[in-house]
Amino acid sequence: MIDINLIRENPEIVKENIKRKFQDKKLALVDEIIALDKTKRELQSEGDARRAKRNSLAKSVGTLMREGKKDEAEEAKRLSKENNERIAEIEAESAEIEKKLRTAMLAIPNIIAPDVPVGKDDSENVQGEVFLEAKEKPFEVPYHLDIIEKLGGIDLDAARRTSGNGFYYLIGDVARLHSAVLAYARDFMIDKGFTYCIPPFMIRSDVVSGVMSFEEMEGMMYKIEGEDLYLIGTSEHSMIGRFMGEVLNENSLPQTLTSYSPCFRKEKGAHGIEERGIYRIHQFEKQEMIVICKPEESDYWYEKLWSYTVELFVSMQIPVRQLICCSGDLADLKYKSCDIEAWSPRQKKYFEVGSCSNLTDAQARRLGIRYKNSATGKNEFVHTLNNTVVAPPRMLIAFLENHLQADGSIFIPEVLRKYMGGKTHILPKN
Repeated sequence: MIDINLIRENPEIVKENIKRKFQDKKLALVDEIIALDKTKRELQSEGDARRAKRNSLAKSVGTLMREGKKDEAEEAKRLSKENNERIAEIEAESAEIEKKLRTAMLAIPNIIAPDVPVGKDDSENVQGEVFLEAKEKPFEVPYHLDIIEKLGGIDLDAARRTSGNGFYYLIGDVARLHSAVLAYARDFMIDKGFTYCIPPFMIRSDVVSGVMSFEEMEGMMYKIEGEDLYLIGTSEHSMIGRFMGEVLNENSLPQTLTSYSPCFRKEKGAHGIEERGIYRIHQFEKQEMIVICKPEESDYWYEKLWSYTVELFVSMQIPVRQLICCSGDLADLKYKSCDIEAWSPRQKKYFEVGSCSNLTDAQARRLGIRYKNSATGKNEFVHTLNNTVVAPPRMLIAFLENHLQADGSIFIPEVLRKYMGGKTHILPKN
């Protein structure tokens, strides 16, 4: 949610930003917000005046009664009743206007960074830096599910029987590798000075609406029937929600946190759930990084965060690249974003394994997260950022393809061996 003052004073900036995001259908919302805001302020002004009048009328009724001026007292009572009825009307109208105004404000996208490339969708994202040389294998690389099955590491059939498509059982050394990568990612971020957290895996609707747009929520979140609770799609949701309504001490910033959680997603839309494979699924686990900082620090932290993911993948000898998201590919709350993509020797192209975002104060405004600015003495909104450290099983696909050997075994890089009981390879079962 953006600052209402920006819409009041510079509506053309807001409209131009909407155009850059190719959301022209929302242009009318800017004028609607201006009109609603004007009505809201007029009602507030009238209400304040009538509440002040209410006090004076109440006093005059008592004075007139004591002075024996019965007719004048009755007239003052009538005026007082009319005034009170109008105050009640104003309060009801104001509540309705406030509801409409907030709904419209939540639909306005965050102002995007000046350096975000303009494009309609993800096909117009722009390649950034490339890290490690992407090499082709001297042998044919099988589909990732075939690799895992030869390692005896997965049971999709049983998962379909127990849970349906989009779920899986990981088994043996593949399951251990999955956990090893998460443990390594956790320790990697702790070594960077981040505080490790395990958050709640369910959140209330007011947190959901604070961290994401309605469109995202509909396409992602699972609701718990009969309760005001949703399963999280990423730990960022509950991690940011932790600070809802708080005024943070300036000395406590930045908050640098890394969190583990399972993630649950509907995965509705064009992509859908894979019938065969583990690239797009309903349930997975992830290590996340979150930063809450002062506004002037968020650009610095954005660059640091995505570089940490690169460093992690490079340490596991997996080639990656940065992909800069264009305007049309940015979710409404994002100021700027980039994906980290890993090299697939089988497909001979890169695919997404993580995403880094700077949301400036968009989430903070929705959730009321501020800090006390010692220089101005005022409470100001913080900036929030998030980034994927690592998210198996997508990372597993990249790992298995890049470390597959000609004999079907999987090479284990040095950084993971202590989490794998000293193993240097995972061997095929057959």
